Amino acid sequence: MVAQSSRLVPAVVAEKSPGQAALQVRSAVTSLLDDADAAGLLTERVVGVAVSGGPDSLALAEAAAYACDKRGLEAHALIVDHGLQASTAAVAREAARTVEALGVAKARVLQVEVSGRGGVEAAARRARYAALADAVPNSLVLLGHTRDDQAETVLLGLGRGSGPRSICGMRPLDPPWARPLLDVPKSVTVRACAELGVLPWQDPHNADSRFTRARLRAEVLPLLEEVLQGGVAGALARTATQLREDCEALDALAADLRETADHDETGSLDVAALADAHAALRRRALRAWLLDAGATDLTDGHLRSVDELVSRWRGQGGVWLPGGLVASRAHGKLRVCRQGQT
Repeated sequence: MVAQSSRLVPAVVAEKSPGQAALQVRSAVTSLLDDADAAGLLTERVVGVAVSGGPDSLALAEAAAYACDKRGLEAHALIVDHGLQASTAAVAREAARTVEALGVAKARVLQVEVSGRGGVEAAARRARYAALADAVPNSLVLLGHTRDDQAETVLLGLGRGSGPRSICGMRPLDPPWARPLLDVPKSVTVRACAELGVLPWQDPHNADSRFTRARLRAEVLPLLEEVLQGGVAGALARTATQLREDCEALDALAADLRETADHDETGSLDVAALADAHAALRRRALRAWLLDAGATDLTDGHLRSVDELVSRWRGQGGVWLPGGLVASRAHGKLRVCRQGQT
């Protein structure tokens, strides 16, 4: 059974003055665009808005249309049709009609093919993000992730033990992505849609227990809210913000360390410059160095193995890394090269 699609009820409702929830969403979008402008990120006339037809994206689209119009910009709604359900094409068309009625300058449906590693969730996410980025090159794309989504992300990071970067959650500004609603509860976007007179589409995948996030949303977070007597989603989101600020400070110090350790134009690093640094800073500097060299999917284990070339050197061989790279030490220098090269 396919859930109900979005619809406008009736068209004149969108012309009313917005209620408190819709104003809260508008304020969040306006504030983020202010930050983006100050950072020099609004270089194009178009701002993309990812729209699924759910309450978060519909409320976001209306607010983006309002905020962009005030700045002389155009909000273009980007609706990704993953083709995972028989009705997705019809849902995408209805979402386009709805956001056009809510004021966006243009609505486009992007059809993608979901395939590849990592299961349906991961494959759909890769396809979606690639399509959104290609649709409005050099422009920001607003995403409708709310405080509830941020809480789920933090819980996933905690459960998987994937370190502080994961627990930092999603960034408000991470070009080309922008997430203005990270401090806005999902309940607010639902009320905003009611105020605007739109009935959001309810994606059945969001209630499908086969998907990890769906179970977190339906089972884990409600249980935590009950056991801890409320406020869990907000607390997790605040934790993400605090950790993100700490990580940004550490990353800045690690960048200074890497600059000191840069040996020459070959990209090698001086071991002596790294040896006396705190291990946490050193591994951050090494991570940035390896990513710039083309390493992918680095784990904590990879970083610790490369770090041992500095901190526990005993003449060991190189460390093989994802992306077809090898990090090695020779003559007091760290270097990274393609597997098979010398």
